[in-house]
Amino acid sequence: MELSITTPALLFPAISLLMLAYTNRFLALASLIRNLREQYRKDPAEKHIVQQIRNLRVRIRLIRSMQLFGVLSFLFCVVCMYCIFREWEEASYIIFAISIAAFMISLIVSLIEIFLSTKALEVALSDIEEITRTNFLSEFLRGKEDK
Repeated sequence: MELSITTPALLFPAISLLMLAYTNRFLALASLIRNLREQYRKDPAEKHIVQQIRNLRVRIRLIRSMQLFGVLSFLFCVVCMYCIFREWEEASYIIFAISIAAFMISLIVSLIEIFLSTKALEVALSDIEEITRTNFLSEFLRGKEDK
Protein backbone atom coordinates (compact mmCIF):
# COMPACT_ATOMS: atom_id res chain seq x y z
CA MET A 1 0.00 0.00 0.00
CA GLU A 2 1.28 3.42 -0.90
CA LEU A 3 0.80 6.18 1.67
CA SER A 4 0.13 9.50 -0.02
CA ILE A 5 -0.18 12.88 1.65
CA THR A 6 -3.98 12.74 1.26
CA THR A 7 -4.30 9.61 3.42
CA PRO A 8 -3.47 11.25 6.78
CA ALA A 9 -5.24 14.40 5.58
CA LEU A 10 -8.47 12.38 5.44
CA LEU A 11 -8.37 12.10 9.23
CA PHE A 12 -8.31 15.89 9.75
CA PRO A 13 -12.09 16.47 9.45
CA ALA A 14 -12.89 13.41 11.56
CA ILE A 15 -10.49 14.41 14.32
CA SER A 16 -11.68 18.03 14.21
CA LEU A 17 -15.33 17.03 14.56
CA LEU A 18 -14.45 14.63 17.34
CA MET A 19 -12.54 17.34 19.21
CA LEU A 20 -15.53 19.67 18.84
CA ALA A 21 -17.82 17.01 20.31
CA TYR A 22 -15.38 16.45 23.20
CA THR A 23 -15.24 20.19 23.89
CA ASN A 24 -19.04 20.38 23.94
CA ARG A 25 -19.19 17.48 26.41
CA PHE A 26 -16.60 19.20 28.58
CA LEU A 27 -18.54 22.49 28.58
CA ALA A 28 -21.79 20.71 29.43
CA LEU A 29 -20.11 18.88 32.32
CA ALA A 30 -18.50 22.08 33.59
CA SER A 31 -21.92 23.73 33.73
CA LEU A 32 -23.42 20.71 35.47
CA ILE A 33 -20.58 20.65 38.01
CA ARG A 34 -21.14 24.31 38.85
CA ASN A 35 -24.88 23.70 39.35
CA LEU A 36 -24.28 20.64 41.52
CA ARG A 37 -21.73 22.54 43.56
CA GLU A 38 -24.32 25.19 44.35
CA GLN A 39 -26.89 22.51 45.23
CA TYR A 40 -24.35 20.82 47.49
CA ARG A 41 -23.63 24.09 49.29
CA LYS A 42 -27.35 24.44 49.99
CA ASP A 43 -27.86 20.82 51.10
CA PRO A 44 -24.60 18.91 51.85
CA ALA A 45 -26.54 15.93 53.22
CA GLU A 46 -28.04 15.07 49.82
CA LYS A 47 -26.37 11.76 48.91
CA HIS A 48 -27.27 11.83 45.22
CA ILE A 49 -25.38 15.08 44.69
CA VAL A 50 -22.22 13.53 46.14
CA GLN A 51 -22.63 10.48 43.86
CA GLN A 52 -23.10 12.77 40.86
CA ILE A 53 -20.03 14.83 41.77
CA ARG A 54 -17.87 11.68 42.07
CA ASN A 55 -19.13 10.48 38.71
CA LEU A 56 -18.46 13.88 37.13
CA ARG A 57 -14.91 13.97 38.47
CA VAL A 58 -14.14 10.68 36.72
CA ARG A 59 -15.89 11.81 33.55
CA ILE A 60 -13.90 15.07 33.44
CA ARG A 61 -10.68 13.06 33.67
CA LEU A 62 -11.87 10.78 30.88
CA ILE A 63 -12.72 13.77 28.68
CA ARG A 64 -9.24 15.14 29.32
CA SER A 65 -7.81 11.80 28.15
CA MET A 66 -10.12 11.76 25.13
CA GLN A 67 -8.92 15.22 24.17
CA LEU A 68 -5.29 14.30 24.79
CA PHE A 69 -5.40 11.28 22.49
CA GLY A 70 -7.40 13.24 19.91
CA VAL A 71 -4.76 15.96 19.86
CA LEU A 72 -1.97 13.37 19.69
CA SER A 73 -3.70 11.75 16.75
CA PHE A 74 -3.94 15.13 15.05
CA LEU A 75 -0.27 15.91 15.72
CA PHE A 76 0.90 12.53 14.47
CA CYS A 77 -1.13 13.08 11.29
CA VAL A 78 0.71 16.34 10.72
CA VAL A 79 4.09 14.71 11.42
CA CYS A 80 3.14 11.86 9.08
CA MET A 81 2.36 14.35 6.33
CA TYR A 82 5.75 15.97 6.90
CA CYS A 83 7.45 12.56 6.67
CA ILE A 84 5.61 11.84 3.42
CA PHE A 85 6.68 15.25 2.10
CA ARG A 86 10.30 14.48 3.02
CA GLU A 87 9.87 11.01 1.43
CA TRP A 88 10.66 9.18 4.66
CA GLU A 89 8.46 6.26 3.74
CA GLU A 90 9.18 3.92 6.68
CA ALA A 91 8.75 6.69 9.27
CA SER A 92 5.52 7.89 7.66
CA TYR A 93 3.96 4.39 7.93
CA ILE A 94 4.94 4.06 11.58
CA ILE A 95 3.75 7.55 12.51
CA PHE A 96 0.47 7.08 10.64
CA ALA A 97 -0.08 3.83 12.55
CA ILE A 98 0.56 5.69 15.82
CA SER A 99 -1.91 8.35 14.75
CA ILE A 100 -4.59 5.75 14.05
CA ALA A 101 -3.86 4.05 17.40
CA ALA A 102 -4.22 7.35 19.27
CA PHE A 103 -7.50 7.98 17.43
CA MET A 104 -8.78 4.53 18.44
CA ILE A 105 -7.79 5.06 22.07
CA SER A 106 -9.61 8.38 22.05
CA LEU A 107 -12.75 6.66 20.73
CA ILE A 108 -12.51 3.84 23.30
CA VAL A 109 -12.15 6.33 26.17
CA SER A 110 -15.13 8.21 24.72
CA LEU A 111 -17.16 5.00 24.83
CA ILE A 112 -16.23 4.50 28.50
CA GLU A 113 -17.28 8.09 29.25
CA ILE A 114 -20.62 7.47 27.52
CA PHE A 115 -21.24 4.47 29.78
CA LEU A 116 -20.45 6.61 32.84
CA SER A 117 -22.77 9.37 31.66
CA THR A 118 -25.52 6.78 31.38
CA LYS A 119 -24.78 5.70 34.96
CA ALA A 120 -25.06 9.34 36.07
CA LEU A 121 -28.46 9.62 34.42
CA GLU A 122 -29.57 6.45 36.20
CA VAL A 123 -28.58 8.02 39.55
CA ALA A 124 -30.59 11.13 38.69
CA LEU A 125 -33.58 9.03 37.63
CA SER A 126 -33.41 6.91 40.78
CA ASP A 127 -33.68 10.11 42.78
CA ILE A 128 -36.84 11.06 40.88
CA GLU A 129 -38.22 7.53 41.20
CA GLU A 130 -37.75 7.67 45.00
CA ILE A 131 -39.69 10.94 45.15
CA THR A 132 -42.42 9.51 42.93
CA ARG A 133 -42.72 6.34 45.00
CA THR A 134 -42.92 8.32 48.22
CA ASN A 135 -45.63 10.60 46.82
CA PHE A 136 -47.56 7.65 45.41
CA LEU A 137 -47.42 5.84 48.76
CA SER A 138 -48.48 8.89 50.73
CA GLU A 139 -51.30 9.55 48.28
CA PHE A 140 -52.36 5.92 48.52
CA LEU A 141 -52.35 5.97 52.33
CA ARG A 142 -54.11 9.32 52.44
CA GLY A 143 -56.74 7.95 50.07
CA LYS A 144 -57.44 4.98 52.39
CA GLU A 145 -57.78 7.27 55.44
CA ASP A 146 -60.28 9.51 53.63
CA LYS A 147 -62.58 6.59 52.82
